[in-house]
Amino acid sequence: QVQLVESGGGLVQAGDSLRLSCAASGRAYSSNYMGWLRQAPGKEREFVAASSRSGGYIYYADSVKGRFTISRDNAKNTLYLQMNSLKPEDTAVYYCAADSYYGLGWTPKYWGQGTQVTVSS
Repeated sequence: QVQLVESGGGLVQAGDSLRLSCAASGRAYSSNYMGWLRQAPGKEREFVAASSRSGGYIYYADSVKGRFTISRDNAKNTLYLQMNSLKPEDTAVYYCAADSYYGLGWTPKYWGQGTQVTVSS
């Protein structure tokens, strides 16, 4: 069974930090690439960050570079997203996702249910 379960979302103020976690099982975690995408109200889903299984290849959206850090703990089958210096425009539902590949316009095969992040000004 493939499962991706996110946690760690919440309501914070601008400038605060949050760490999202994604517990993976089955084929989801054996997927070579895992990452985060987000969708704000009234907007299309957008890429945030992705990491290869080894962590040797990491990609970020320009909007989060320098503020967000993606990491994987393979022993715990868990993906993380450390979010610092949060801005109101980071408000969105954040989804954990996984697939065997990564590329431009990434549309991964496996998805979590999402966790809400709300940043107040």
